[in-house]
Amino acid sequence: MLGIFDSGIGGLTVVKELLRRHPQAGFVYLGDTARTPYGNKSPETIRRYAIEDARFLADKGATTILVACNTVSAVAMDELRSAFSNIKFFEVITPAITSAIGKKIGVIGTRATIGSGVYEHRLKERDSSIKVISQACPLFVPLVEENWMDKSETKRIARAYLEPIRQQQVDSLILGCTHYPLLTEVIRSSLQKRVKIIDSPSALIDMVEREAGNALVDGKQEYYFTDPSALTDTIATRWLGKVIKGERATLA
Repeated sequence: MLGIFDSGIGGLTVVKELLRRHPQAGFVYLGDTARTPYGNKSPETIRRYAIEDARFLADKGATTILVACNTVSAVAMDELRSAFSNIKFFEVITPAITSAIGKKIGVIGTRATIGSGVYEHRLKERDSSIKVISQACPLFVPLVEENWMDKSETKRIARAYLEPIRQQQVDSLILGCTHYPLLTEVIRSSLQKRVKIIDSPSALIDMVEREAGNALVDGKQEYYFTDPSALTDTIATRWLGKVIKGERATLA
C-alpha cells in the first residue's frame, strides 16, 4: 500500500497529481499539521519527526512511502531508509533534479529549503558546470493557502521574486516546494516561454510510475492530520476537488 506524508498540507499537491493520473489509487496521507513547519527545526528534530511520520504510515500498512516534504527529503532520507529497510521510499528532490535540463537552472522554495543549498549541491553533483540561481519565495505558501492564486497582488509578488531568475535566462525552473505547483501559471507568466518548469509532484509521480508501479493499486483513500481542523479540510477539499474530512493522527 502507498503512504504519503508531509509536514503539513503542501503534500496534498502530490495527492492531487496522483489522483489526476490514478483516480482510484489507494493510499494513506499524513499531514503533521500540529508541528509544521519543519524547516525551522534542527536536523535531529526533523529526523525524529520523519521517523514518527513513517512509522504511522507503516503501521497503517504502507510498503511504499512518498516523502512529500522538501525539508525531510533534504536531511532525513538516510535515517528513514535505515529505520524501515522493508519500505521503499521516494522523495521530492531527486525526481525534480533528474527532470531539469540545461546549464542554467533556477530553483525557488521556502527560505529553509533555499538556505539549505540542497538543490544547488545535488545539481552540481550531477554536473559541476551547471549554474544554479536560487530564490526564496516565502510569501507563496500563505498566498496559496489563502486561495489568492488569481489575485493581482500575487502576480506582482511573483514578478518581483522571479525577476533575478528571469534576468539570468534560465533553461529550467525547479519548483522546490509542494505548494508552488498551484501557482504554475502565475510563475510561467513571469518567465520566458521557453523555460521548462518542473514541479516536484509531477516529477515524483513520474518516478513512482517507472520504479514502483505495482504500488499504484485501487483501494481506500485515507487522510490523517495531527491537528485536523475545518480550515485544513476546506483547503484539502478545494485543492483536490472533492470533499475531504481529515481524521486525527496520534504519533509516537
